[in-house]
Amino acid sequence: MNLPDPDAFTGIRLDATALKTLAHPLRSRLLSTLRRGGPATATALAATLGTNSGATSYHLRRLESVGLVADTGEGEGKRRLWKAATDSHQFEPSDFVGDEDAETALNWLVRDYIRHLGEQFERWLDVESAWPTAWRDAAGMNDTFVIATPEQVQAMKAELDEVFERYRRIGQGNPAARRLAAYSVIYPLDLDRTPRAQS
Repeated sequence: MNLPDPDAFTGIRLDATALKTLAHPLRSRLLSTLRRGGPATATALAATLGTNSGATSYHLRRLESVGLVADTGEGEGKRRLWKAATDSHQFEPSDFVGDEDAETALNWLVRDYIRHLGEQFERWLDVESAWPTAWRDAAGMNDTFVIATPEQVQAMKAELDEVFERYRRIGQGNPAARRLAAYSVIYPLDLDRTPRAQS
């Protein structure tokens, strides 16, 4: 019998219902906290996020209803242990064209990701000076400019995904390795030159 690889990276494609469920300040933080920190109880999550366990339990159940979190089966009652059901989620704006509520949820969620990135990166900047110079040189951010068609950008994103996949667990077992967040953001520079839709 072939058992699933416990180290395999898992993802879920969000449908409109899952997207609208996730587009909520506490739910998005619950999911990211479980993905980053591993399984936790509603009480522990409430303490981490500065809320109450009743609200946390309610929103965990909402996330469970769309397959984003799962009950590990360990613990019971208020001591139930929750985990992220997958390592990541994906979506494309084209998945929700014509669904005004989903498009509004998508806009909120993407803006929430940007806020989260800013908060987390500023936390790094607050402590960066205490880290060894090798880590200070390795971490950070950079930007570059490219000229490409939408199809070429999709190909570039696929190549970047392959690089991230190759390095995902490359340092596992090495005491010098640390977990890292790697973000990629792509947006047009010429925002005043909206292209005509292709027929």
